[in-house]
Amino acid sequence: MSEPRVPVTLLTGFLGAGKTTLLNKVLTHPDTGRVAVVVNEFGDAGLDHEIIEATPEDVTLLSSGCICCSLRGDLVEAIPNLLARRERGELEFDRIVIETTGLADPSPIQRTLIMEPSLVKLIKLDGIVTLVDAVNGAKTLDAHFEAVSQATMADLIVLTKTDLAEAAEAQHLRARLERLNAARIIEVDEVIAQPALLWGCSVVTPDAPQGHVLSWLTPQPDRAKGDPFANLSGLTPSATANVAALSAHEGRIESASLVMDKPLDRQKLGMWLSDLIMGQGDTILRVKGIVFFEGEDTPTVFHCVQHTIEPPVRLKTWHGGDRRSKIVIIARDTTSSRLQRLLGAIETA
Repeated sequence: MSEPRVPVTLLTGFLGAGKTTLLNKVLTHPDTGRVAVVVNEFGDAGLDHEIIEATPEDVTLLSSGCICCSLRGDLVEAIPNLLARRERGELEFDRIVIETTGLADPSPIQRTLIMEPSLVKLIKLDGIVTLVDAVNGAKTLDAHFEAVSQATMADLIVLTKTDLAEAAEAQHLRARLERLNAARIIEVDEVIAQPALLWGCSVVTPDAPQGHVLSWLTPQPDRAKGDPFANLSGLTPSATANVAALSAHEGRIESASLVMDKPLDRQKLGMWLSDLIMGQGDTILRVKGIVFFEGEDTPTVFHCVQHTIEPPVRLKTWHGGDRRSKIVIIARDTTSSRLQRLLGAIETA
């Protein structure tokens, strides 16, 4: 049975990162399909006037067949209203993109999308995409914790303006981003050529290919050369990163990871996860893992962001002899040793 809910992509990035420029190009790409773009105010979106056909009320029809919606209330009202208009045949779209303001922390929006009862039956969060300006990204990470939070929350990081940045600067910025998040990092030209790269960034379904699941947990390409779970957290700076130059904001982010050879007890893991989120939710940025439970041949994938625990997904197939369970935890304003102790409690529960 196909998924009836409408996929929603959260597009974030600091001021000047190029969200609007990317949207302009993606919306006019023939392979994009029809998209509803929700922005705080239409005037802030800055979509090129050449792709605008008409502006009835708070919805703007774009020549590509997409629409742009001004968000004057909040998401709990705007999204159901859009879907109701689609149901009446007034609008046509297959997915929604929410463009945040440059100073937004995406976590409250993410929580609303996956926790609000009136929304969860209508939509599914398809992924958080963060744009990072290769020219100014390092300074932004130095000066603004919001930019660090945007990078840490991302399922996909898109580097923009790499053609304007010095190669060494771009390489160093990439290393800093890899330290913050094990998410996949690509350049904006790849997205412009293949808009589908923006979709399905965080979705793990029971039918998901094994490679997709592994890349969701440890996406760096060099993982494939050896143990795919080596440096599981992905937050150890690469050789190109100057650790001393990392900002105080980045210093607030720590991580830990755990690989377990024995299958886990489902109930004990659930209790551990609930205790972790209830007790440490204000500092926890992400917890995600692939775990084997006792008596089950295929692993279960789970994902948490701050206080939110997404429904776990048990995979239908799993190939190869590696049946280790792997869990990654990323947090702020704590120590890696404390995180490691929290993870260690799984094995002693």
